[in-house]
Amino acid sequence: MPAYDYRCQNCKKWVVLTYKTYTDFDKATPTCTNCGSTQLTRMITRVALAKSESTRFGDLENDDSAMDDLANADPQTIGRFMRNMGQESGEDLGEEFNEVVERLEKGQSPEDIEQVMAPPDDGGTGLGGFNAGDLGE
Repeated sequence: MPAYDYRCQNCKKWVVLTYKTYTDFDKATPTCTNCGSTQLTRMITRVALAKSESTRFGDLENDDSAMDDLANADPQTIGRFMRNMGQESGEDLGEEFNEVVERLEKGQSPEDIEQVMAPPDDGGTGLGGFNAGDLGE
């Protein structure tokens, strides 16, 4: 569904107009939703492209250099990568994940995080099966 941003020359408000189809947009006379004026200037804004989950993660899988770069990365870079991956997943990955990311972004090493957060009965894997030390190796 196409949406366009405008600035009204009459009331100076920013308005977003949405159309069902591009044909509807071509036929329409943009009108300010605030004051009813047709004196609108179309604004150029950032374009958002919708990607499927498989496309987003497929791009990462196919880019071996991204994973190679993480092998020698500092904790902040690893934290940013993990935060981006969490956001791309579109799911709440839980408080433990968020805490690990925050600690990494503050510069704490994966090994230190694992020592502090690993439950005593996890069989030595750390973080419930997630071995933070693997990120830096």
